[in-house]
Amino acid sequence: MPSAMSSSANPRNPLQTTDPYAREHQIFPTLSSEQIKRCKPFGDEEALLASTVLFERGDRSVDFFIVLEGFVEIYEYGPGRVNVIHVHGLNQFTGELDLFNRRKILVGGRMGQDGRVLRISPSSFRRLITAEPDIGEIIMRAFILRRTAFISHAQGGVTLIDPGTSADGVRLERFLRRNGYPITAMREMGGDYDSIMQRYGLSSDQLPVVVIHLNNQLLSKPSNHELAEALGLVEDIDCSQVVDVAIVGGGPAGLSAAVYAASEGLTTLLLEAEAPGGQASTSSKIENYLGFPTGISGEALAGRAQIQAMKFGATICLPKRVTGLNCSQYPYGVEFCAETDQHRVVKARTVVIASGATYRTLSLPNGCSFDNSGIYYAATALEGDICRDEEVIVVGGGNSAGQATVFLSARARHVHLLIRRDSLADTMSDYLIGRILSSDRITLHPYTEIVELEGDGHLEAVAWANVKTGTIEKHPIRHVFLMIGAQPNTSWLPEEIQTDRHGFILTGQSVDRSHHWPLERAPMNLETSQPGIFAVGDVQSGSTKRVASGVGLGAISVSHVHAFLAEQLEKPST
Repeated sequence: MPSAMSSSANPRNPLQTTDPYAREHQIFPTLSSEQIKRCKPFGDEEALLASTVLFERGDRSVDFFIVLEGFVEIYEYGPGRVNVIHVHGLNQFTGELDLFNRRKILVGGRMGQDGRVLRISPSSFRRLITAEPDIGEIIMRAFILRRTAFISHAQGGVTLIDPGTSADGVRLERFLRRNGYPITAMREMGGDYDSIMQRYGLSSDQLPVVVIHLNNQLLSKPSNHELAEALGLVEDIDCSQVVDVAIVGGGPAGLSAAVYAASEGLTTLLLEAEAPGGQASTSSKIENYLGFPTGISGEALAGRAQIQAMKFGATICLPKRVTGLNCSQYPYGVEFCAETDQHRVVKARTVVIASGATYRTLSLPNGCSFDNSGIYYAATALEGDICRDEEVIVVGGGNSAGQATVFLSARARHVHLLIRRDSLADTMSDYLIGRILSSDRITLHPYTEIVELEGDGHLEAVAWANVKTGTIEKHPIRHVFLMIGAQPNTSWLPEEIQTDRHGFILTGQSVDRSHHWPLERAPMNLETSQPGIFAVGDVQSGSTKRVASGVGLGAISVSHVHAFLAEQLEKPST
């Protein structure tokens, strides 16, 4: 039988503990005979011939297989070839994270020789991991590590061809990485870059291009939704069914609500416009979140929460932008669309609004002209690599700006932190302030704002002014990270949902009950001016802008959901 990793795959060094493949006993575990015995009631044994295909890349809702005799080859499609990337032996199992959803899978699987397998259907697989928690834990850990390995080794993914760092190329790469999709980004001229350009007959005006190797499909400058559709990231929503709770937004608060709602047996639908994580995903490292003393990136935290929600049965649909909410009928109607979709409506007995807030742009005539080509609203590894060894500017005095400044200082030549106040003391955590003030790679500029941006296609120079002295300085800086204030994502809400003067949603005691509140009881703490509709996280008026706060409020909202649903059951039928 072939070794666990074929020679065509990336080599593994057991000393490289950052490589998921180095944890072979966890990523490719072998179940015991006793565990296999407990699995058998959930599936059917089958004798299969060599080369029988068990599943193919692009399939949805595939079965889960345990090898009883022989071995199963896992393969991917690369440029012009098929690579065997792993072989599952006796008592090992197939699958990775897409077994928890209805998205297209990344790899294919086939029998390497005549043998027998235990085939378990998707519905029985969910019953297995619930009924046998020790086996479920082994499977879950393996699935997470397998997806991590796919990403780190760029296996089972796509190739992005982009000469440099175009705005569209940055957008596409960010979308894929934030959604946990493996990607090989080809930006270096010469060698493999020239070869793949010739292979597909590409010209520079077509770039950036995403190559899907399964069928050699080329997508030139696709929108996020077009790319998601082509890769099978989009899950269809059955709008004829009424869900217990519809969650709008996939930041920490929305993901928390999805985890708790689904784990407590509620039919749960989460609609997200781009990718899970919200503003938290822009943080390269969150160090003050409970339980992570060495810190965790916002993307990693959101990724784990998404897996938890899907494990419990929540449906997470993206990229789906919510465009309206019909409060005139019950169940409520949540209107959504994608870029190419007609507007559709899903009915929900309760709604949790977790649509969050976005960073403001610069109030300059060309303030949005350099988005993704010099102006960024996140500081992750992608952006860090783009500006490596260059001077950069971070604008903002909150924790997100502080985290970005510290992170970028390890990659950029120098970081200029611009704030309009005299100090960071009132807006930033002390541990971040200490790091910023003690670093010789960071300069804090108080009373400072950007007054001019210059560039042709890409940002080339920035001028900033001291608001007290009026002194203006111009610098040849090509990268600016904006984290200035929050603008609530509430433009889609109907007038029945009360907001404060800044557009943030009023809840609980802040709701004006004299204005069309229909019940005798007062609104619950997170309830809006419409019964059964709740607001959590950054979109809520007066909320604390912290990840932990959002997670806590998301969990609390589910107790409110239960209370409201109980009220509905107690109502006399008409």
